[in-house]
Amino acid sequence: MPADPVLAGITDEAAHDLATQVRVLTALGWPAIELRTIDRLAVADLTDDRFAAAAAALADSGLRVVCLDSRIGNWARPITADFEQDLAELDVLARRARSVGARYLRIMSYPNDGLSGAEWRAGVVTRIRVLARRAEAAGVTLLHENCSGWAGDSAARMLELLDEVASPALKLLFDTGNGVVHGYDGFDLLGDIVGHVEHVHVKDADAHGFTIPGEGAARVADCVKALRANGYRGAWSLEPHLALRPHEPGELAGDAVTSFIAAGRAMAELLR
Repeated sequence: MPADPVLAGITDEAAHDLATQVRVLTALGWPAIELRTIDRLAVADLTDDRFAAAAAALADSGLRVVCLDSRIGNWARPITADFEQDLAELDVLARRARSVGARYLRIMSYPNDGLSGAEWRAGVVTRIRVLARRAEAAGVTLLHENCSGWAGDSAARMLELLDEVASPALKLLFDTGNGVVHGYDGFDLLGDIVGHVEHVHVKDADAHGFTIPGEGAARVADCVKALRANGYRGAWSLEPHLALRPHEPGELAGDAVTSFIAAGRAMAELLR
């Protein structure tokens, strides 16, 4: 087993406030965090002062930021949405990523909104090509997740997107549990894209919903073995979806902290 895998968490699924998010990772003994929201605000929507304060708190805690999660191309921004908001978000997040020493920004590839298949594909490729060129110039890398969008559930489309965009600033993010929820075999998909995976989200699910990692049908342990066999050395970032699904309304469950820690301990055991 490779020494010292980098364990991280998307901790807004444990708490809204950053202080508790930090405490959860401290309790797990993990060195890194993946930032999506603080106090219910997306990272790009924080004022400069609030982000600077968050960055200082993370530095004081000793936590490394491995990725900033954008809303670019996600379920709320279909291919017909205003592209300017994505460009503006990229500019803000690239600057903030550099300031905290992070390299990666998570994106998706735009759900369709009434376009033909050919129009949808062309729009996605055009937009992500522009975004990738901009990211490259800014010194950050975009990570396309197997989630919402044109290339969300298809290995062939993910590889086609990489080929069409042809930028070192576009790589893939593999989420272990998304396939179960979205109706495809995530382990099979991984086999086709494994050489392009730069970052991993860990979750698990079965027919009834999300589960503790290792207790569902996502074959998380097999995914870990496949990634390691291909030389993966990136972070493993917990996104359990046990207390919160970020694209659905509702409050954090009352046991959000304890369920996140339980999922984290299970993930760490799988990685051993």
